[in-house]
Amino acid sequence: MVVLSQPALNQFLLLKPCKSTPLFTGIPVVDFTHPDAKNLIVEACRDYGFFKLVNHGVPLELVANLENEALSFFKKSQSEKDRAGPPDPFGYGSKRIGPNGDVGWVEYLLLNTNPEVISPKSLSIFRESPHHFRAVVENYITAVKNMCYAVLELMAEGLGIGQRNTLSRLLKDEKSDSCFRMNHYPPCHEVPEVNRNLVGFGEHTDPQIISVLRSNSTSGLQICLPDGTWVSVPPDQTSFFINVGDALQVMTNGRFKSVKHRVLADTTKSRLSMIYFGGPALSEKIAPLPSVMVKGEESLYKEFTWWEYKKAAYTSRLADNRLAPFEKSAAD
Repeated sequence: MVVLSQPALNQFLLLKPCKSTPLFTGIPVVDFTHPDAKNLIVEACRDYGFFKLVNHGVPLELVANLENEALSFFKKSQSEKDRAGPPDPFGYGSKRIGPNGDVGWVEYLLLNTNPEVISPKSLSIFRESPHHFRAVVENYITAVKNMCYAVLELMAEGLGIGQRNTLSRLLKDEKSDSCFRMNHYPPCHEVPEVNRNLVGFGEHTDPQIISVLRSNSTSGLQICLPDGTWVSVPPDQTSFFINVGDALQVMTNGRFKSVKHRVLADTTKSRLSMIYFGGPALSEKIAPLPSVMVKGEESLYKEFTWWEYKKAAYTSRLADNRLAPFEKSAAD
């Protein structure tokens, strides 16, 4: 349990007191085994930039094993956890989100998913952690990656792209710049009863192509609907939630929308989430795909490399519209 005095708590963002946001029952649900899954995926990405995936094929044993290992790590003493930090950006971090002043009621582990690029901080995590933490993480990531490739291939089919590996190949590339994050939101008992809106992770979009989220049964995740309304996502620890990222919004020339989302901390229960962020190689050029666009359609975005966008994204604040500088103006 984390206990802070009220002055210390004030550094965290407290949303204005409001009625509790009801759980939203309209989240699209895609059954991976459904004959029309490719079109259901496209429809969900177009309308919400977000959907729940069921019958996904990832063994729940792998999920449970990783959750147990992650909780064991986060239950360690602060001094033990700090040996795996500060993040560089990989490793252990607490409260600070990025280098630009964003904070949240969260502690996390950030790992590179490329086995050829294991950071020293990641190695320290695995050294300090018993029970083959590294093997458990790698087994989970391998299963989630394979599921993610299949989602992207169905997505390409649904979009009418001739080569179904057009999107998945970017993540399969041995130089893919993908990462894996485990967020732990401890319960916060200091929030007054009249205001339980303590931000665990502030509103943002994910810069990569796609994000695959799994969380425990504690609620807290909220997404912003196209009309600007914030709604709470009902938790489902047996399913995965898929987010459209900024790069995919560009590649579809705005057909898919990168979903803005945030997490509110709970006052009584901890929340654990595990997110795979699928990104391309740093040198990969990102631009609207000609195979998606219709004749005469203008590109809404300038071409850029993933490295250029990543550099810009990580020098901004969480809530910034990070795609704005890459949008084409009428003069372009």
